[in-house]
Amino acid sequence: MTADLPTVKLDIISDPICPWCYIGKTHLDKALAELPEHPFVIEWHPFQLNPDMPREGMGRREYLEGKFGGKEGAVRAYAPVVEHSEKAGLKIDFGGMQRTPNTIDAHRLIHWAGIEGKQGAMVDALFDAYFAQARDIGDHDVLVEIAEKTGLEGGVIRKLLSGDNDVEDIRNRDAHSRKMGVSSVPTFIIANQHAVPGAQQPEMWKQIVEDIIQQLQTPQEDT
Repeated sequence: MTADLPTVKLDIISDPICPWCYIGKTHLDKALAELPEHPFVIEWHPFQLNPDMPREGMGRREYLEGKFGGKEGAVRAYAPVVEHSEKAGLKIDFGGMQRTPNTIDAHRLIHWAGIEGKQGAMVDALFDAYFAQARDIGDHDVLVEIAEKTGLEGGVIRKLLSGDNDVEDIRNRDAHSRKMGVSSVPTFIIANQHAVPGAQQPEMWKQIVEDIIQQLQTPQEDT
């Protein structure tokens, strides 16, 4: 990020079990790595793909049966995900996934990591745990381990997870996004004005960043 230009807020509305969010972040990261002078300050916001999921989650097979009518329907639904994840250089272990979690606690972890300035690292760690390692990120032991690897205090996180700290806040923020018209994720909101939906390619993000930098560098005439 350049110190010579004003910063621009990039709000990302996402769910850590959303494969398109994983792919979308990978594309964004690639673009920003090639444009290190980008002006973005990034903040992640909660959105639950399955807000009515039991708090303990459910078996993966049961989830697929309910949502897609079984394995064949799931294969059809996930075919584009597999194609795009492979193109992005990502390996997703769908076969290893045993449970589909309720993500309220993962979202709480992202929130707490943000307080410590570690939000981006936490999002990366959750994506990796769920998609690459097929771990249950609704399990408190798994979340505490991820928290510790990300630099948070495991004992504190375990105690927070055992209660309802920030649960209502996460649900309210999710509801707020839906009221604002967000119906799918990822959704990227630039400068609180422009929404960019979906897992856009790195080339598009590079063009967006270059356009923003050009606008920021162009003197504004008084009106």
